[in-house]
Amino acid sequence: MHRVVALALPDVVAFDLSIPSQVFGRWAEPAPYSFEVCGPQPGPVPTTTGFSVQVTRGLEALAEADTVVVPGYVPNDCPADEVCEALRAAADRGARLMSVCTGAFALAGAGLLDGRGAATHWAAAAELAASYPAVDVDPDVLFVDTGQILTSAGLAAGIDLCIHVVRQDHGAAVAAGLARAMVVAPYRDGGQAQFLTRPLAAAGDGLASTCEWMVAHLADPLTVDGMARHAGWARRTFARRFLAETGTTPLRWLAAQRLDEARRLLETTDLSVEQIAGLSGLGSGANLRLHFSQGLGVTPTAYRRTYQGASA
Repeated sequence: MHRVVALALPDVVAFDLSIPSQVFGRWAEPAPYSFEVCGPQPGPVPTTTGFSVQVTRGLEALAEADTVVVPGYVPNDCPADEVCEALRAAADRGARLMSVCTGAFALAGAGLLDGRGAATHWAAAAELAASYPAVDVDPDVLFVDTGQILTSAGLAAGIDLCIHVVRQDHGAAVAAGLARAMVVAPYRDGGQAQFLTRPLAAAGDGLASTCEWMVAHLADPLTVDGMARHAGWARRTFARRFLAETGTTPLRWLAAQRLDEARRLLETTDLSVEQIAGLSGLGSGANLRLHFSQGLGVTPTAYRRTYQGASA
């Protein structure tokens, strides 16, 4: 059984702690994971929401863990020396280490993110980058997987990371079943940049109506020039406004919508991969497979089987 231990540092974010607890701690027998929570020492650990979590074990639990999860905590200070030493020791013996939200500050303080890409809550990304210049902080993504060390963006992005880990450990079907039980998406497109501002402009705005038009014409050969004309702006103005409103470029946003449409058709129809590629605007079956491989890590056939069962 794979042993997962969450390290609750003082003033732990309760939501962050609940995510690995739910993902790794609730399985029907035979459970693939065991789960426990430890602290810097046994006893009550205060949370950011006014209650405490009682833990029965201290840092010695990390020496037995196959995976260590560090939920977010406040303030974003480097943990005590003994905490950093315990995290480094876990890494040295090959344990997998994960952080949720601002838990990345603990891994960075232990020196485990030096020379690696990392994610944290978008509001803390600049602070993490300034405090630890050797860390390559990406403020946009939902999570970063560098192999042994994995970090997630803020709060609910920890769900994306934990489901990603289950998918790595036990496959897409198990991860999809877990996502259904948690009533969340098995895959979530885009990054946390989409949450910095409104994903779309207000109703009636030229950008919002153009986005609706784009979705209605996914199968057509859309261009940025055509989008700009529909919105009634110059190309550069349109591209600038679109990036400010959505956190991504028009073509990347369009590609994500086309991938979403392909996923919907795979989940709900028996159309062939070639037909779905045409209807979604992805062109060919080969291009559809490429997008699924790069964006979701599965083939269209495997994705359909996950949602429609072995009869798909």
